[in-house]
Amino acid sequence: MHLRRVVVTGIGALTPIGNSKDEYWDGLVNGKSGAAPITYFDTEKFKTKFACELKGFVPTDFLERKEARKMDKFAQYAMVASDEAIADAKLDLDGLNKLRVGVIWGAGIGGIETFQQEVLNFAEGDGTPRFNPFFIPKMIADIAPGNISIKHGFMGPNYTTVSACASSANAMIDSLNYIRLGHCDVVVTGGSEAAVTIAGMGGFNAMHALSTRNDSPETASRPFDATRDGFVLGEGAGALILEDYEHAKARGAKIYAEVVGGGLSSDAYHMTAPHPDGLGVVAVMKNCLADAGLTPESVDTINTHGTATPLGDVAELKAISEVFGDHAKTININSTKSMTGHLLGAAGAIEAIASILSMEHGVVPPTINHTTVDESIDPELNLTLNQAQKRDVKVAMSNTFGFGGHNACILFKKLD
Repeated sequence: MHLRRVVVTGIGALTPIGNSKDEYWDGLVNGKSGAAPITYFDTEKFKTKFACELKGFVPTDFLERKEARKMDKFAQYAMVASDEAIADAKLDLDGLNKLRVGVIWGAGIGGIETFQQEVLNFAEGDGTPRFNPFFIPKMIADIAPGNISIKHGFMGPNYTTVSACASSANAMIDSLNYIRLGHCDVVVTGGSEAAVTIAGMGGFNAMHALSTRNDSPETASRPFDATRDGFVLGEGAGALILEDYEHAKARGAKIYAEVVGGGLSSDAYHMTAPHPDGLGVVAVMKNCLADAGLTPESVDTINTHGTATPLGDVAELKAISEVFGDHAKTININSTKSMTGHLLGAAGAIEAIASILSMEHGVVPPTINHTTVDESIDPELNLTLNQAQKRDVKVAMSNTFGFGGHNACILFKKLD
């Protein structure tokens, strides 16, 4: 069966280190940390008192006040990032066949702040069930692509993928395949998350998953460092316009990169811990390379899942060494979570964008905050530590893994 080629023609980003695609890239190459003390609620009794919040984001700068009030933050973020991506792609919304335009979005949690607030309101009341009529539509994870399609009239496939931190990577892979198979011409994809809340922070603290480096938040996200002590929670959104290559070429669109492969696997091991031998991670990268028809030697960069957890970082790097062999030592490996924190369901989207922009600009963003060598990590691996590195990136890989053992991997290639 003939598979159509799929390309990226638009990008939108709303992140803790920049509220647009260009601001995000500037933050990445300059090694900017998005971590700071939490401003959304009182953290006095919390083990972790910091996160990677958005900075200076005002929803009503982008959305009508009436509409913004009907959306949880995660859905607001989705609208803003997708609007930027649609504008960046210069799509002719009047000329598109909207029956062939889909919206496939990722969110690991959805409207957790909405759920939290409605339950708190009820608990503080007299027992009468007074709930906001928008409670359910604000909370459900699938409302983000629903709202995007309603705004623009996109009538193709429309749903949300939920696979924890792999959610938006799953969304991008589904989008790739819908276009490959000829079911869509264009898909708006990506992911959003807004879990910097009382419940979000409390829940991850209870799992001992978060860094507690409260005396130095900006250095707390430290992938691959021997002193790492957990991830830093982030929020935001990333959006990409994936498009059939011939469709994009016919309208003279700018093409950032070709999406050449996607791989999926499961650890089938533990609810939250990675497989110690990285078996699922080995499988997902091999699956992705096979799907793309590429050899390991063709890969120039890997944006790792790299959350700065003691077990996860080592398992992923061991898996990379197994899949790529000696070539692993020539790859620029990095973790942009060192700057953005962990955006959960939106992580795959913003990290894919980082990989694509690396290809466009010929620069690999750094893994910041590295000070102490971890003896269990191969010292010959190039982890792109503390400073961005120039490189002609022709093929870039992006890894994302989620609680439950969900693994997703995507390959981007500079267009021939």
